[in-house]
Amino acid sequence: MSTSTDAVTPAAAGALRPHAEQTYATELAALAKADDRQRPPGWKLSPWAVTQYLLGTTMDDGTEITPKYIGSRRVVEVAVATLATDRALLLIGVPGTAKTWLSEHLAAAIAGDSTLLVQGTAGTSEEAVRYGWNYARLLAEGPSEAAMVPSPVMTAMARGSIARIEELTRMPSDVQDGLITVLSEKALPVAELGVEVQAQRGFNVIATANDRDRGVNDLSSALRRRFNTVVLPVPDSAEDEVRIVTQRVEQLGRALELPEVPTSLTEIQRVVTVFRELRSGVTEDNGTKVKSPSGTLSTAEAISVITNGIALAAHFGDGLLRPADVAAGIQGAVVQDRVSDGVVWREYLETVARGREGWSEFYRACREVSA
Repeated sequence: MSTSTDAVTPAAAGALRPHAEQTYATELAALAKADDRQRPPGWKLSPWAVTQYLLGTTMDDGTEITPKYIGSRRVVEVAVATLATDRALLLIGVPGTAKTWLSEHLAAAIAGDSTLLVQGTAGTSEEAVRYGWNYARLLAEGPSEAAMVPSPVMTAMARGSIARIEELTRMPSDVQDGLITVLSEKALPVAELGVEVQAQRGFNVIATANDRDRGVNDLSSALRRRFNTVVLPVPDSAEDEVRIVTQRVEQLGRALELPEVPTSLTEIQRVVTVFRELRSGVTEDNGTKVKSPSGTLSTAEAISVITNGIALAAHFGDGLLRPADVAAGIQGAVVQDRVSDGVVWREYLETVARGREGWSEFYRACREVSA
């Protein structure tokens, strides 16, 4: 994840959150212009250029390509290589490991369009992955192409683009299995019209799923065989996680037009340290074991805590990010269950935060919030 100085396209200038292909249009155009490597059919960039877009680089002409994903290069290369074949891609990991972020940027770099999205929920119907009908026209005219409402998946097939499916394992099993024909035959029959939509070159599917959703609606073996699975890990080191949080907070601050607050590296490091220690169940020096709460304490939640702290500091503080500005956010992220998580948080404050050098102000702020 990264910040960028890339110019936003005029059409997206007023959008609260422009799509990746809008935000990073200048970078994508520069890569496309310089990219002389072989491109798979329907791709806007070569696999090599897609990887450079995701991981960041400095081009020969001095153009800076900002990193969108901070993590293992091999993970990105495997994901990109999968999409260059006829296999669909399943990104899986714990919440907050940038699955959605990576899928959006993959679609933006490969197809130039990240908007063909299906959001998986318990109420997602088969029409969301196949097609539906405009019932007013259906009753008036009968089945026709004009009355049919294509899903994002069908639209991607017709265009030769990338379809994205979020939270695949949240969708009912019978809806999931509607993808089997699409992924195996690369065609979608429309029985009512006696026709089928054949996928054009460049079509593929990127799906995401959370580790914590296992057992909700597990994929059938038939569907799982049609995906290559790439596991996205939590950041390897505290330094990587601090870098991710810092860059993403800066980007969000600009997008939300928050008043400028000098980003305090100390507070970001503190939030990341708290989250990593509670996730792992041990302090960073391996000297003290701590209990883990029920929540995930993901990098995404750390970004939210810092962003909220900046808003507090800007609007209700002295313009500097201080421990009191992040204390409530940290407690809210940790204490999902007032009873069990409350015990975990109080024990952490007393056994770790209270005696740690330079953390006295943070300890007092957290105690005041907890009181």
